[in-house]
Amino acid sequence: VYKRQRHLRAAGALCGVVIEKHLAHVCEMHGLKIKKKCPSISDYIEILKNNNLIDTPNWRQIQYLSDIRNLCTHKKERDPKKEEIQELIDGTHKVLKTVF
Repeated sequence: VYKRQRHLRAAGALCGVVIEKHLAHVCEMHGLKIKKKCPSISDYIEILKNNNLIDTPNWRQIQYLSDIRNLCTHKKERDPKKEEIQELIDGTHKVLKTVF
């Protein structure tokens, strides 16, 4: 997925978009409405957790993935590490397979 350091942020941002879109779809399929105009991953997982569609460990894992995504999309105190991006990629696959 990434061959050079400069592609890490792009890979992370893309994973974030995929997770966000999937969670929005899951919420829609369960008839869950979010009041925010532009909800984030955190908003989606909060409503899914509150409706018992994901448990606390999964909520924490997805929040962690969101934190890595934020390192990629916002200028933070440090750049994302290659290992974190791989965790984000693997975690994205897991979210798509297990949250529905």
